[in-house]
Amino acid sequence: SPRVPVDNLDGGIVGINHFGNKDLVNPVIVSPDAGGVYRAKKFKERLAHKFDIDDIGLAMIIKQRARAGTVDTMDLVGDVKGCDCIIVDDMIDTAGTICKAAKVLKNSGARRVFAFASHGLLSGPGNDRIANSDIDECVILNTLPSTPQRTHNEKLTELSVAPLLAQTIFNIHAKQGLSALFK
Repeated sequence: SPRVPVDNLDGGIVGINHFGNKDLVNPVIVSPDAGGVYRAKKFKERLAHKFDIDDIGLAMIIKQRARAGTVDTMDLVGDVKGCDCIIVDDMIDTAGTICKAAKVLKNSGARRVFAFASHGLLSGPGNDRIANSDIDECVILNTLPSTPQRTHNEKLTELSVAPLLAQTIFNIHAKQGLSALFK
């Protein structure tokens, strides 16, 4: 069967433009778990490069289960006191982890807590959890259809992937590479 080349379009670039235009104070990019550190590090490097910010920190939340059937404890690795934190993840489903992470960051002295994810599923209690959380602004991309409940959530910001898709189509049509999009 014929092979079709495929490119993964990283939605992080859309988030970088949004956060780069905010007045961030001592920004720290936070991975909500050990598995997302590479994503957070890439987000940090792109934000630093594109907006010429040279002192962005990196932190991580580690979830630990004491024993089976007990509640997770979440430990912060990194210093966030007086800092604006951006929790970066690929998707937010029921928002349990990201809201707990925001609470840990606020309790650790974070100035403001933002969250960014390419895909905001917000299933079940997700939307309400974000609305009632320590998150100042939760930024998602419009990769899924929106709902009236989301529209009424003042903490939720939905960014469009349309410009990224348009530029991708243009670059492919013009036989240009896609790597320049993600520099």
